[in-house]
Amino acid sequence: MMDHTIAAIATPPGIGGIGIIRISGGEALSIIDQIFKSKSNKKLVEQPSHTIHYGWIINPDTEEIIDEVLVMMMKGPHTYTREDVVEINCHGGRIVIQKVLQLVLQQGVQLAEPGEFTKRAFLNGRIDLSQAEAVIDIINAQTELSLQSSISQLGGTLSEKVRELRQELLEMIAHIEASIDYPEYDMEELTYETVENNTKELLQKVHYLIQTADTGRMIREGIQTVIVGKPNVGKSSLLNALLREQRAIVTDIPGTTRDVLEEYLTIQGVPLKIMDTAGIRDTVDIVEQIGVEKSKEWIEKADLVLVMLDASTSITEEDKQIFNLIQGKQVIVLINKTDLPRKLNIEDVYSYVNKEQVLELSVKEDLGLDQLEDRLKELFFSGDIQVKDHVFITNVRHKDSLLKAKKSLETVLETISLAMPEDCLSIDLQSAYEYLGEITGDTVGESIINQIFSQFCLGK
Repeated sequence: MMDHTIAAIATPPGIGGIGIIRISGGEALSIIDQIFKSKSNKKLVEQPSHTIHYGWIINPDTEEIIDEVLVMMMKGPHTYTREDVVEINCHGGRIVIQKVLQLVLQQGVQLAEPGEFTKRAFLNGRIDLSQAEAVIDIINAQTELSLQSSISQLGGTLSEKVRELRQELLEMIAHIEASIDYPEYDMEELTYETVENNTKELLQKVHYLIQTADTGRMIREGIQTVIVGKPNVGKSSLLNALLREQRAIVTDIPGTTRDVLEEYLTIQGVPLKIMDTAGIRDTVDIVEQIGVEKSKEWIEKADLVLVMLDASTSITEEDKQIFNLIQGKQVIVLINKTDLPRKLNIEDVYSYVNKEQVLELSVKEDLGLDQLEDRLKELFFSGDIQVKDHVFITNVRHKDSLLKAKKSLETVLETISLAMPEDCLSIDLQSAYEYLGEITGDTVGESIINQIFSQFCLGK
């Protein structure tokens, strides 16, 4: 599959200052020499690697100049794909970049499939599968912490940890196999004792990685934060205040917000995926009813619920309904409109939540928002999470493989407690070894590989 040369547009669609066409494969340099004329009239195949050349893309059949360009050429194996790679930097108009791509394809190059450049980097051994997945996470990163975590994974922090675990398993398997193949050395007692101790240590390490998955998900996706409250309590105003922009429509008319508005932001180092929901109340408006039902669904999914109350009114039936919906959730209650004459009895609020969960603010007067940000900082990660050189499981596939490996290791301990034959131990240890190998791609099937890379954009 990799004996052909591929090409694709590597920049987003639309109009821009520069458009890049990437070519990779054994014929990349000879093909670019067919359509590129440098100012020095030199062939790129004869030039040093990792150099940039100024010139023109020319149709070899008509001598028509397509565009004035810069061409970067890199000779394998010191490239992203470990193949010869050429990148044509042309003007970023839709027509010109398509004309250049079509000209490249006419020279016998195949259009790359989604993620095929990164797939070649994986298949050629430049990166493992977890590092390849980090590439798409970098592209999709919505928060600073998510970006840092993805870069750390691309650098191999997770890969190194998994390889350490697999090496320990390999040594245990070898020890057992040796005792089976050479029974005359009577290694049974030593084998069982060693395997049991080592398995317990491995279980602790695997369990630790699994425990990082919730934090890892929050790093990758942001803390799922839902703003809920009755209509016209200030939910959309709070979202706008946190974003420092007018993202949500704000009016005095109850029921203005009818759908869930979703935004990403980072508050004092805490990544949030924050959602402004429709006001929860009984309504005959069908569209608003749908919005209310969506609000209830998001409360179920949320990591954190920001409940907004109106300080200028007593607790209503709608407020009580919301308090019933948030049972068992991580909650901060925000008493808004404190700039108005107070009618809300704070003791009524304390009957539903702890005093420490309540903050008073006025979004209109910009009062109390700093305290809310400080509370978020205290609530999650202590406001200071270091992802550099630390391993966090941010991928559901990785967590699933770790859970399977953990189950196999627990089976090893059960086997030891039942004094079953040593070859049974070896089978379960090998299963754990293979499950961990799925993370790095050492033991993963072709269908999984294809599914992962199909999620990539075309030029990556």
